[in-house]
Amino acid sequence: MHLVPNWRTVLQRAWTVRLMILAVLLSGEEVALPFLGDFIAPGWFAALSALTVAAAFVARILAQRNMKDGT
Repeated sequence: MHLVPNWRTVLQRAWTVRLMILAVLLSGEEVALPFLGDFIAPGWFAALSALTVAAAFVARILAQRNMKDGT
């Protein structure tokens, strides 16, 4: 396994990275939900996390602007 040559640019600009970070945050909120009480119905953060991961998958297969080699 090798890093792409422009990995720093990918980390800064790629939508896949941004969406995966959002998915991690939403998953963390799902874990913290029992401590928040009845603020939000169970399952909402899990559903949002799943949608974010699906969006990251789509973003990964699409060529993104301002990136070399479409990565």
